[in-house]
Amino acid sequence: MGIPAMQSLVPVILGGDIGVYAIGRSFHEAFGVRSVCVASAPTEAISRSRIFEVEHLPSRAGDAETLAVLEGVAASHPGRDLVLMANHDVHSAFVARHAQQLGEHYALPFPDLATIDRVTDKAHFARVCGRLGVPTPRTVVVDMSEAEDPAWRPPEVDLPFPLVAKAARGDAYDAVTFEGKRKIWFLEEPSELEALWGALRRAGFRDTFLVQELIPGDNTQMRSITAYVDSRGRATLIGSARVLLEDHAPTMIGNPVAMITEPFPQLWEDARRILASTGYRGFANFDVKIDPRDGRAVFFEVNPRIGRNNWYMTAAGANPMTPMVADLVEGPDGPDAPVREAGEEILYSLVPDRLLLRYVRDDALRARVAGLIRSGRRFDPLVYEAETDRRRSTVIALQKINQYRKFRRYYPRATDRSF
Repeated sequence: MGIPAMQSLVPVILGGDIGVYAIGRSFHEAFGVRSVCVASAPTEAISRSRIFEVEHLPSRAGDAETLAVLEGVAASHPGRDLVLMANHDVHSAFVARHAQQLGEHYALPFPDLATIDRVTDKAHFARVCGRLGVPTPRTVVVDMSEAEDPAWRPPEVDLPFPLVAKAARGDAYDAVTFEGKRKIWFLEEPSELEALWGALRRAGFRDTFLVQELIPGDNTQMRSITAYVDSRGRATLIGSARVLLEDHAPTMIGNPVAMITEPFPQLWEDARRILASTGYRGFANFDVKIDPRDGRAVFFEVNPRIGRNNWYMTAAGANPMTPMVADLVEGPDGPDAPVREAGEEILYSLVPDRLLLRYVRDDALRARVAGLIRSGRRFDPLVYEAETDRRRSTVIALQKINQYRKFRRYYPRATDRSF
């Protein structure tokens, strides 16, 4: 691979999905090291990978069990430089809750718990953006902490339908289950909103829900920004991508499955200001949408983690693990260390090319996508030359073909609705 291995480095990654594989791949590309996946049921892309070891976590493990497994992993690698990564709100919050104990063994590229509580609460995030003059959607905040009281009623929502509704904090919403649960709700009329309040009350949701104006425009109006803020408070990594297509399955809505990397300097500056104003440290991922009515860049949220589709940064020439390891493992860079920016244009995609092109309605953008495919600048994070297991390759190929069925079921034609 042309880069010598950092023999002392051991990345340990909580979770077992595509995003976890992407983190492990970035570590392998940067340093030639294998990662340890800590998960109860990792995907075959990980369990059959040459660049991963798997440490099994009991199903539905609580904090104590998870801590015990992670301490066991640390004990089995004495004298090594361990870095703990995760790519889910629940895991980020877990790491923050136990940062003191975990920090005895691991470098932790996460913000502290107080910062996570502030920035992941979408209502608080909107207030931060308001102070900085960064646009966010018009929002009604619904506190459901007293929803068990039969007399509780939600506040009036004085926004025109259709509307978007979602939990203010992902970890609180992840803790409840109910039939028909969706990551994000698209609501056409008041009766659907009333039905949502009833479902949330019965499921025991007692946190905050948000009802927001719908920003028009299809998936291609979405932007993703990825950043790393080092231990001195400097944003030493930043990059962005134009979303082409998102997953539309109910529990996966809003997760990009295809993007083109592209610099957006004003969005980068806004993201840096948000991070600086909150005292943020570690990896962050922003969701932004361009309002086609006036060209405003509307910031939806910041995730206190690197993001499921983080590998687009590596493919674009800005491997996120490099500045993080330089900061937390090798020691902080000097004050004049350059900021790493994702400058190469590439197509990142988890879906078949023909399916993707079907959903890109803008002729100029479709031609741009087709040109990247023809020039060989189309990349899939799961397809890696270091992998040699044939069963793994077959599973990934079948998963890609299955995307036709998923989109036919949940998103049969492109529309101007994006979340």
